[in-house]
Amino acid sequence: MIQTNSVLDAKGLACPMPIVKTKKALNDLEPGEVLEVQATDKGSTADLKAWAESTGHQYLGTINEGTVLKHYLRKASDEEKEEKSHPNVIRNEELQQKLEANHNSVVLDVRESAEYAFNHIPNAKSIPLGELEEYIDELDKESEIYVVCRTGNRSDLASQKLTAAGFTKVFNVVPGMSEWEGPTEKSVN
Repeated sequence: MIQTNSVLDAKGLACPMPIVKTKKALNDLEPGEVLEVQATDKGSTADLKAWAESTGHQYLGTINEGTVLKHYLRKASDEEKEEKSHPNVIRNEELQQKLEANHNSVVLDVRESAEYAFNHIPNAKSIPLGELEEYIDELDKESEIYVVCRTGNRSDLASQKLTAAGFTKVFNVVPGMSEWEGPTEKSVN
């Protein structure tokens, strides 16, 4: 049994809520204490791992118990904890204008494959956040890359990862697919 200082029930919640609730729960802990986050969202593993990396908290690991994922995070000391965000941001409307002008760019959708299948920007490349490091070599470092997710949270983390890997023309699309009014398509029948 893993020793924790607090347990957070995030079962049944989808992105970004597990991160929002985790952030709040960690605020109530002392530096060095461990939080167990119980979630059912399959994307929560990649989301929490990337979020922890961007905030200085330590992602310890995940245990899969049936349909429940138990994530373990250790709170950083105050001097380590400063949430970063990607500096290059583009609004949905601006991206839509670039795409309508036949702007030669890459739209990278970092949502889970099921989210992408039911609703995505035409010609968007699907690489879920949790698989980004595995497929990063498939992307051209010279291209403008517009990273999109449902709300702008996962895409912010993905944008930071791409920039750290040497990509220089990376833009986080906000608020993302939750408010996208441009053309979309499905890849399911």
